Amino acid sequence: MIATTATEEHAQRPPPPYRGRFAPSPSGPLHFGSLVAAVGSYLDARAHGGQWMLRIEDVDQPRTVAGAADDILRTLEGFGFAWDGEVLVQSRRLDLYHAALVRLQLEGEVYPCACSRTEIAACSPPRSVDGGLVYPGSCRNGLAAGRAARAWRLRVADATITFGDRVQGDVQQNLERAVGDFILLRADGQYAYQLAVVTDDAAQGINAVVRGVDLLDSTPRQIWLQQRLALTTPTYAHLPVVTNAAGEKLSKQTRAAAVDLSGGSAVLSAALKFLGHAVPPEISAGPLRDFWPWAIAAWSIERVPALRGVCPY
Repeated sequence: MIATTATEEHAQRPPPPYRGRFAPSPSGPLHFGSLVAAVGSYLDARAHGGQWMLRIEDVDQPRTVAGAADDILRTLEGFGFAWDGEVLVQSRRLDLYHAALVRLQLEGEVYPCACSRTEIAACSPPRSVDGGLVYPGSCRNGLAAGRAARAWRLRVADATITFGDRVQGDVQQNLERAVGDFILLRADGQYAYQLAVVTDDAAQGINAVVRGVDLLDSTPRQIWLQQRLALTTPTYAHLPVVTNAAGEKLSKQTRAAAVDLSGGSAVLSAALKFLGHAVPPEISAGPLRDFWPWAIAAWSIERVPALRGVCPY
């Protein structure tokens, strides 16, 4: 009998089952840009024979619109999306985010910050990768006398985070130069998106993230946080976002219209066409029961254009 090493046994193990997710923010109705992300994440999960989870990311309560979450779920259901398990709602999981923050506090990974945006802007280097302010580290070594904590920040290092994106290719970012120490608990008492999404992806066992490229620049922060919490890093695929004629991402702020459920397969076909897949006329004009089996069989993430944004109009 030939003995195998632990490394060989690990190499022989099949990869874990695919577990993806779609995580809309209920700041308004589902628009075409969000539908594109839903279609891409759904097809990638189903084409891999995997699960597709649904999460309502309402951790940012000031941006949450009453009734929007239910409207999004009705719209997805109306288009024939079928998710696995119960819908996870971030606003019901604040205790988990608190526990993660306390762990980081005990390990000295985070520190209190008294700085206001005005103060940071007065001494900050040029804008960060996502248009915010690069934090200069003013409170890193302790609060100045007479100052009270407004937020909690995670320490970063002068090191480059590197990962291979399945759509956009190789990505590199030096966190210290690109963003600086970043916030996990905001001055208004709201947990930051980075902490919530990392905690929830781990709790749901998500190992494949397919989402819009507008979140690409925040991914290195999430990987850094995953490492601090000893969590597994999923694979990432960042799809191009839908823009309007002015080059702005479709969103509630740019008055993006809600998708029309009556459009059925034609609307879904437009989303799939945006993602680089030609859809036969008989599928585009046919019933939803014919669209999904065809789309799952036809899906190839290699066809998705490696672009930041595309205007389909």
